[in-house]
Amino acid sequence: MTKDSIETAYSFLHQKLNIYTHSRLIWQKEDIEYAVASYVDSMSQELYDNISDKTADFLKDHQRFLEDIIQAVERLEAML
Repeated sequence: MTKDSIETAYSFLHQKLNIYTHSRLIWQKEDIEYAVASYVDSMSQELYDNISDKTADFLKDHQRFLEDIIQAVERLEAML
């Protein structure tokens, strides 16, 4: 897990969180959820485990998505 990977993940997820929370468009929120799920599939497993506390389907569960992305951004920010 590198500082660059933490910064990149933070920037990406922070941007997606800001758009997601202000959007009223369902299709846009769904696109963000899909983009984030795709992003975490390619993320370092160590970094993913660190921000997720090894929670199953972290950032991939529609029902918990907002809660998960808030947690991820907060944890990444603390790691910076």
